[in-house]
Amino acid sequence: VVCLVAYHIFFMLFVWSYWKTIFTLPMNPSKEFHLSYSDKESLEREPRGESQQEVLRRAAKDLPIYTRTMSGAIRYCDRCHLVKPDRCHHCSVCDKCILKMDHHCPWVNNCVGFSNYKFFLLFLAYSLLYCLFIAATDLQYFIKFWTNGLPDTQAKFHIMFLFFAAAMFSVSLSSLFGYHCWLVSKNKSTLEVFRAPIFRHRTDKNGFSLGFSKNLRQVFGDEKKYWLLPVFSSLGDGCSFPTCLVNQDPEQASTPGGLNSTSKSENHLFPAKPLRDSQSHLLTDAPSWPETAAKADKGKLGMSNPALTMENET
Repeated sequence: VVCLVAYHIFFMLFVWSYWKTIFTLPMNPSKEFHLSYSDKESLEREPRGESQQEVLRRAAKDLPIYTRTMSGAIRYCDRCHLVKPDRCHHCSVCDKCILKMDHHCPWVNNCVGFSNYKFFLLFLAYSLLYCLFIAATDLQYFIKFWTNGLPDTQAKFHIMFLFFAAAMFSVSLSSLFGYHCWLVSKNKSTLEVFRAPIFRHRTDKNGFSLGFSKNLRQVFGDEKKYWLLPVFSSLGDGCSFPTCLVNQDPEQASTPGGLNSTSKSENHLFPAKPLRDSQSHLLTDAPSWPETAAKADKGKLGMSNPALTMENET
């Protein structure tokens, strides 16, 4: 009776989480990130380069966007005609931008992103428990099979196949589940592991990490009673995320060395050394392309400045 109850609990949770992973539609950027009709026309009229970046900067000035492309340009999707939110990527299979996209999974025929990442993790966890439970309860009969302790019927081959299938799936699922647990602990996605997010100041592979507890709650939510159930409880809206990076305080009088950290003579585009903060602060909305610095760059590099060219990324 205990084995039957445990089996059906694991099976129902496994099916439930698998169903939610498959049929939960990936979330797309809200309408605020889509270009207006006039901005689209302006973008099409302007040649590629600084003029197009000016249109995108104007469209994104009130948006909570703090990551850039590798060349420092605004992240823009020319297929969806929108400014990409942080951690958003365009899926070539779904042909649309997915919020906090992790990867497109062929096993569930769906994109794994902000809306169903918790379901995907629970699916891995419950499928692993399901396979381990089957392998454990079948182990004694599998041993009897090799010691000729079972009746000579066709059922003994079923026992052998069931044990090998459950054991092999357990090995593969444990490695995949362990990898995604590590991603959750570091607040990373699979795409961000291969290509670290680029902030206004520099590339930082741990820019979204807030510590283990906050990283866990960002995926599973604040209410622990929902953590083990395939019910959506993730924090945020998928369009903006807290980060451990903050800009230097512009009103800071001096550095420990007595030098003015906001001296105009230094003329830095970005803070030289971003500060770390244990709180869940968003990046301050300081302009990343000061007009004086942009004009200076234009005078030095002309229209071929790679930091001002529009760059599309998937």
